[in-house]
Amino acid sequence: MIALDRFNGGQKAMTLAGAVGVIGLVLTLVGFFTAPQPALFSYLLAFCYWVGVSVASIIMVAIFHTAKAKWVTVVRRSMETMGMSVVIFIPLLLPIVFGARHIFPWVDPAAWVFPGTEGMKFTEVELHHLHHKHPYLNLTFFYIRQAIYFAVWSFVAWRLRGWSTEQDTSGALELTVKQRRFSPGALPFLALTITFAGFDWLMTLTPLWQSTIFGVYYFAGSFLAAFCVLTIATVNAQGKDEYGTLVTTAHYHNLGKLMLAFTAFWAYIAFSQFLLIWIANIPEEAGWFKLRIEGAWKPLSIGLFLMGFVVPFFTLLSRNLKLKPRLLAIVAVYLLVMHAVDLYWLIWPAYSPQGPSFHWTLLTAFAGVGGLSVAGAIFLARGRYTLPVKDPYISEALRYVQP
Repeated sequence: MIALDRFNGGQKAMTLAGAVGVIGLVLTLVGFFTAPQPALFSYLLAFCYWVGVSVASIIMVAIFHTAKAKWVTVVRRSMETMGMSVVIFIPLLLPIVFGARHIFPWVDPAAWVFPGTEGMKFTEVELHHLHHKHPYLNLTFFYIRQAIYFAVWSFVAWRLRGWSTEQDTSGALELTVKQRRFSPGALPFLALTITFAGFDWLMTLTPLWQSTIFGVYYFAGSFLAAFCVLTIATVNAQGKDEYGTLVTTAHYHNLGKLMLAFTAFWAYIAFSQFLLIWIANIPEEAGWFKLRIEGAWKPLSIGLFLMGFVVPFFTLLSRNLKLKPRLLAIVAVYLLVMHAVDLYWLIWPAYSPQGPSFHWTLLTAFAGVGGLSVAGAIFLARGRYTLPVKDPYISEALRYVQP
């Protein structure tokens, strides 16, 4: 019998995170009234960062059910809660919806003036090309797509978490069967929606540029970030009625291996995207990379490769490190910082093509969106068990050892 009761702690952490979130968003709103464009670009970065972690968590749960993985049962409730927090981002999407004309050139291309330039605008030829993209790149269809994305994510997260928490009371085995039947069918919809969300939020910042694997790039970074958040949450879940006390070094070893795998996967997708565009050398495609690998953005591009891939990859090769939860959590924090740098590298050149720059709303927006998402996740966790106490595989998961 598992000696855990329903979790009713975290009140102080939830209040603190919520306060940080509210203050951060209020300050970002002040920044919007003084300088709307950098404030909205900062908000977009923060939104893509935190919602990516949430959606990746939903996909993680679905993948593990599809694979019939047993060891992950002990940490699955945290993933379910992280995924269910996607509903918090529905109202948080509104600044992007209402501020779209300050972020996306395709909203009104004839009036768009490129930031950081001396009044540079689209040429007649470029406007002609954008006109052909108008059936997809228009605000009405953009709003419809956002509704579809969040409807899919919210439904899948609610359904999987609902069956899991219901089983805490009933112990019905058919609820496990439902989760394992539902997940494979949900995965294609999750994959398509996060891919097109990446297109909408990030790729269309440069609407004449396209990459068919850009959505996978965004997904890979978000997936890595989600494993990092899960690792940090598990290491710190050591209080009363928290599941962290039941997690063994074997579980941490697996989390570390997944962090290593997705560090390599993120780098592989990044290199694949670069290689395909470099080989083709098509002017409308090469310009996106040219901006980032030449001139003032070049040092950051090199640093992202070295610090975002080389350092964590060779660090995570250590088996001993993956068996030490605190050290693994430090690496996870480092990778979360590098994920933020990666999104800055993706987004900020559209606002500051002349080189890296800083605007104070980068910090306030990140704290605002992050604070509310963390507070929301803690709120969702309260009143529930922190692990699936009556899952048929929970005992086996708690006894898990490396094969």
